Amino acid sequence: MTTSRESKTITKAATIEAPTPEQFTQRKRQEQSQFRLQVDRQTKGSYDSFEAAQAAGIAIKKDYPKLQVAVYDSKESVNTIIEVSSA
Repeated sequence: MTTSRESKTITKAATIEAPTPEQFTQRKRQEQSQFRLQVDRQTKGSYDSFEAAQAAGIAIKKDYPKLQVAVYDSKESVNTIIEVSSA
């Protein structure tokens, strides 16, 4: 007894996938503003004005006085350490 096997090929219609959001890694970073808030030399935020970065830094420094908090100006390459008096 001889049986012939038939193979069936099933194809799916091509689906268009939505583009995935761009992943930012160490090689490609997000655009950052001029002023960067740094806590213990690690960048924690990016601000458009020095005053906004300084205000955020003062709030962190008041809660955690032992941390080194600074505002880095990327255009002028100036790092300003934030000190809070303990009065």
